[in-house]
Amino acid sequence: MFVYIVRRLFAAVFLLLVVSAITFAIFFLLPRLAGGTADSLATQYVGKNPSPESIAAVKKNLGFDQPLYAQYWDFLRGVFVGREFNYGPDPSQCNAPCLGYSFKDHVEVWPDIVNRLPITASLTLGAAVIWLITGVTTGVVSALRPGSLFDRLAMGVALAGVSLPMFFTGTLSLAVFVFNWPVFTNVYVDFSEDPAAWFQGLVLPWSTLAFLYSALYARLTRAGMLETMSEDYIRTARAKGLRERVVITRHGLRSALTPIVTIFGMDFGLLLGGAIVTETVFSYHGIGEYAYHAIAVNDLPKILGVTLFAGAFIVLCNLVVDLVYAIIDPRVRLS
Repeated sequence: MFVYIVRRLFAAVFLLLVVSAITFAIFFLLPRLAGGTADSLATQYVGKNPSPESIAAVKKNLGFDQPLYAQYWDFLRGVFVGREFNYGPDPSQCNAPCLGYSFKDHVEVWPDIVNRLPITASLTLGAAVIWLITGVTTGVVSALRPGSLFDRLAMGVALAGVSLPMFFTGTLSLAVFVFNWPVFTNVYVDFSEDPAAWFQGLVLPWSTLAFLYSALYARLTRAGMLETMSEDYIRTARAKGLRERVVITRHGLRSALTPIVTIFGMDFGLLLGGAIVTETVFSYHGIGEYAYHAIAVNDLPKILGVTLFAGAFIVLCNLVVDLVYAIIDPRVRLS
C-alpha cells in the first residue's frame, strides 16, 4: 500500500507538470502563434496610450522578451522556490508556492486563492454531504421499489434537477427566499465569526448545487442497484438466509457505489477548484468568482494559477478515490 501511494504521488506530480506545461502553452504560446507579439502582450499591462518606452520596460521586467521555455522555467521555479518581480519602482518578492503575479491588480495570485478558499470549501463540502446522502438514498429506495409511486416521483424530480440549469434554480431561490420571503441571506460570514449566520448564508447555494448533483447521483445509483441486485451472488446471499438489509448494504450497495465514488471524486475536485456559476449567482467571492473575473479581464497569471490549483485538487481527489476502492470493494487489490 505504501509503495502504491508513493508511486501515485510521483505520478500526480508528473501529471501536474504536464498540466502546467499545457496550460502555460495555451495562454502564452497560442497568442504568439495567432500573430501576437511580446509588445502586444506587454501593452495589456501598461494601460491606455502607452509609450514605446513603457512597453519596452514592462516587456523586459515581466520577461516577455525571453523565449517561452525560459518564461516557463521561471514560472516553475517560482512554484517551488519563489521568484522576484521587478515591476514598478520596488521589486516584489513572491514566496513559494508562487503561482504568478497579477500585473493588473498588482497582487500575488496564491494569497488571493488562499483567502477565497474557505468560501469555496464551505460551499463545496456542505453541498457534497447533501447531494451524496439524498442522491444515494433516493437511488437505492427507487431501485428496491421500481415502478412504485416513490420511484416515479423521485425520478421525475431527478429529471427536473438534471434539466434545469444552475443559474435558473439559483436565481429562482434568491427571488423567493431572499428578496420576497427573506428567510435566508446570500451573504457569506466566516464560521469562526458567527456559525448561525454562516449556515444561513450557505443554505441556498448548498441547495442549488445539491439539487443538480443529487439528481445525477440518484439516477446513477438506481441504475447501478438495479443491475447489481439481479446478479447471481445476490441470489446466493439470499439463498444462504442472510437478512435482506445485509444483502442490500453489504453486497448490493458496495458494488453499486464503485462508479459513484469515481464520479464523486471528479465532481468534488472540480468544485473545490471553483464553483463558478453558483458563486457568481450568489455573489460569493470564492475561487470560482475569482476565475470568472480573471477570464473577463484576460488576466493570464490569475487564470493560470486557478487552473493549476483546480488540477491539483482533481489529482488529489482521484488518488483518494483509488484508495477508497479497496475499502468499498474487497475485490480491488491495490498491490
